[in-house]
Amino acid sequence: MPHDTPLIATIVSGLVLAFAFGALANRLRISPIAGYLLAGVLVGPYTPGFVADAHLAGELAEIGVILLMFGVGLHFSLKDLMSVRAIAIPGAVVQIAVATAMGWALAAFLGWSLAQGLIFGLALSVASTVVLLRALQEKRLVQTERGRIAVGWLIVEDLAMVLALVLIPPFAGVASGEGQMPAGDVALALAITFGKVALFVAVMLIGGRWLVPKILHAVAHTGSRELFRLAVLSIALGIAFGAAKLFGVSFALGAFFAGMVLAESELSQRATEETLPLRDAFAVLFFVSVGMLFDPNILVERPLEAVAAVAIVVFGKSLAAFVIVRAFGHPTGTALTVSASLAQIGEFSFILANLAVALHMLPEDGRSLILAAAMISILINPAAFAAAERIRARLDKSRLDKAKPAGDTPAAAAAEPIPLPQTARTGHTILVGFGRVGMPIAETLRAKARPLVVIEDSKAASDAARALGFEVIEANGVDRDVLAAANVTGARTMHVAVPDGFEAGTIVERAKALNPALVVIARGHSDEERDHLKKLGADRIVMGERETGLAMAALDPAPPSA
Repeated sequence: MPHDTPLIATIVSGLVLAFAFGALANRLRISPIAGYLLAGVLVGPYTPGFVADAHLAGELAEIGVILLMFGVGLHFSLKDLMSVRAIAIPGAVVQIAVATAMGWALAAFLGWSLAQGLIFGLALSVASTVVLLRALQEKRLVQTERGRIAVGWLIVEDLAMVLALVLIPPFAGVASGEGQMPAGDVALALAITFGKVALFVAVMLIGGRWLVPKILHAVAHTGSRELFRLAVLSIALGIAFGAAKLFGVSFALGAFFAGMVLAESELSQRATEETLPLRDAFAVLFFVSVGMLFDPNILVERPLEAVAAVAIVVFGKSLAAFVIVRAFGHPTGTALTVSASLAQIGEFSFILANLAVALHMLPEDGRSLILAAAMISILINPAAFAAAERIRARLDKSRLDKAKPAGDTPAAAAAEPIPLPQTARTGHTILVGFGRVGMPIAETLRAKARPLVVIEDSKAASDAARALGFEVIEANGVDRDVLAAANVTGARTMHVAVPDGFEAGTIVERAKALNPALVVIARGHSDEERDHLKKLGADRIVMGERETGLAMAALDPAPPSA
């Protein structure tokens, strides 16, 4: 292996091994994340053989965090963020305090100082951006109420960690007994940090809200897909980097606000699609980088301490989050989703631990225990999340059964999910997707006086549909509960106008399973998508390019008669 190409060696070894072990994990019916983590352990410094550059891997992983948070911001509006502030802000603060207290108690048992215990507990209290969002996106929960609460909670945790990273260095002198820290210095440090964060948010919401969409619209008009993709990546990475360097906020927070100001643009969906491949690739490198930091010897040398640290992360702070969400009056299902989402730690924990070790505020063993807790909690999290969703589904079913009047059929009960509005229409048409294709479909059907229900998961598109007078269910059509809420069993026709062929295929398959007599008209982009949709039950597939070509040919004027 050439010794002068560490970047290439790190990317190649990380991705190739992640693919191999991720595929093996998938074959064994466990989360591919387990394979990615194992790949990192194998190329890390604690196992024999090739050792990748851990520093480079960590920086590459940060790109994944930036792109992931940018993508979430594209589907998240300021209104969404403000709608969950009443639970996200106090909930995150209390949960951080509870988890920090549990970590401090473990550190005190191990004989560490008060400052070391507080840093250790703080590192165990904050969830990983990548893991939380991957879990929500895989379950298509980002746009749900419980998904918005989890993301809002994450943003508050990020802000808390930004404050911690600013305040730890000046506190280090006091903890070591080398100096005093006047109260004025503490107040000044806090004021400067809050001021920088407030200034960044103001710049993004006032200036960025106007400038970022304008830049993308101008680039889109060039017709160059390459330039558009480059513009999206430049905005995401540039704002994230600038936010960190100029305002002292995290890369993740900067990228999130960059996506959020772009969310109001009509180009937000296209921007999401353009960043998806890179986002997924670099997110994989994040898990590889976590594996590289993990020393398996800690499980042999200090097994009880490692188990205790994992228990605080997976059970302790999850239980705290569950109790907090329920205390605020949210349903058990929401509390389960939020608590499972937070049952892990990641990138901020590593940054905090590294800084504290460098300032002699945390022993090396403390960092090793934090890394062990991160590795194991990330490995466990997909199973914990799946279990929480199964419990939530059972609770919802139980509530439906209790609320069901005598004589109701199972089909009727399935059509009345509690969290979603239930349409009263029958013999109607369902339109999934209210974008550039869905909007003219809806307007044409209204002109024909056809009863219509729109399913759309984008807040902006849903609001646009409601403004035009359409009945809207704001959710993802992949969810069976959403299809039931739209009364797919009583519908006559369904138009699937979403651009993603795999998502469309899932919607078609589930709709047909609920109503085999339903006539489904779907949108396709290629012969492969057409065959895929046809196989899953679509009755008619409209190919955009083909239909355009036929329409243009039909407009060709006939030659003048001789």
